[in-house]
Amino acid sequence: MARIVLVGAGSITFAKNLLSDLLTFPELSASTIVLHDIDEARLATAEAMATWMVGELGIGAKIEAHADRRAALDGADYVINEIAVGGLAAVQRDFAIPARYGVRQTIADTLGIGGIFRALRTIPVMVGIGNDLAELAPDATLFNYTNPMSMIPWAVYAGTPFRNVVGVCHAARDTQRTLAGMVGVPEEEISFVTAGVNHQAFVLRFERGGENLYQRLDALIESDPELARRVRVEVYRNFGYFPTESSEHGSEYLPWFLPHEEEVERYRIPVDIYLEWLAEGFDEYESYKRSLAAGTGVPIERGEELASLAIHSMETGTGRMIHGNVRNGGLISNLPQEACVEVPCYVDRAGVQPMRIGELPAQVAALNRTMLNVSELTVKAALEGRRDHVYQAALLDPNTAATLPVRKVRELVDELIAAHGDLLPAGIRD
Repeated sequence: MARIVLVGAGSITFAKNLLSDLLTFPELSASTIVLHDIDEARLATAEAMATWMVGELGIGAKIEAHADRRAALDGADYVINEIAVGGLAAVQRDFAIPARYGVRQTIADTLGIGGIFRALRTIPVMVGIGNDLAELAPDATLFNYTNPMSMIPWAVYAGTPFRNVVGVCHAARDTQRTLAGMVGVPEEEISFVTAGVNHQAFVLRFERGGENLYQRLDALIESDPELARRVRVEVYRNFGYFPTESSEHGSEYLPWFLPHEEEVERYRIPVDIYLEWLAEGFDEYESYKRSLAAGTGVPIERGEELASLAIHSMETGTGRMIHGNVRNGGLISNLPQEACVEVPCYVDRAGVQPMRIGELPAQVAALNRTMLNVSELTVKAALEGRRDHVYQAALLDPNTAATLPVRKVRELVDELIAAHGDLLPAGIRD
């Protein structure tokens, strides 16, 4: 049976959701589940949770836990990555230091100055994982959940011999469900095509039986002024296609919202919300740890995680469509060839097979290219150890550039480099 490795398994809530899915598929119930984390206390909690689930379900899955990454990856069929390099302390720096310069952020993990630095400290680790896989499990598939999604898979396929990496994210699927609910049409009756760049993909087709459902959405927005107070609705009204990212997250990728106090209030943007979510996550970890110690376990609830669905399809031949983040290579003809793009993918025993989209609408491609400019420079900065590319990525970032003049952007970059220290590539620190 399959050898499935969870890298960053100490992210307990994420690990719980993935394990709940993987272990409740009868066809995967005899798999070997391998857990890896550099935090040995969290790794022990993840192992206790997985072992309890196997016993509770009465299945034959085997659980392994390894603090050594190479031991975990050796012989893997599937690897699911969910690491957070630097942990809470690094995220707090990503928020606190820019805030002193007046740069507002909400999530700080995809674009913006926070997304840039999350990538810079994550890419060296991902390069190590890619190199390990090329040696120890060259036929494995790496499913990446770690943000920034437009940069992490790109760094793996550009910076290592390992190419079989697919980024997975809920945003496109969740947006399609949201739109179906808004217009009152069952999702299974709607023809959707959604593509672009992760967290800034767009719903290109939204139809039922030849009816353009965007017309229903327009009527709904017209009748409800409160809907107009959402960032993603404002983007839709100006660019003609609905974006896949939530309003609080999407506000970070554009120059028109967070730099302006009145717009933050108008669009109800929750500045620094990610820090609150992280605090809730730590509380949940402690709760699960206590319940496992007491022998009461954790909830086993299927959630249809994309990586688990893809693995089930690849093992059983059950065909499914998911959205994957992969090397462009002509899938979207008016975006850069080397970029990491998000497109629908068919999955079965043959693996993850991306759909060719062709040209995006010009205005959508323009927004995506703005995001990819920052992504490309950040990936190059990390792989080549170039501090100048970090400055350039920050200067081209829409939110940072709309907030600060050039000299302040450079000062901010320098301070963040000093603060993150050894987590960053050596050439950038020099």
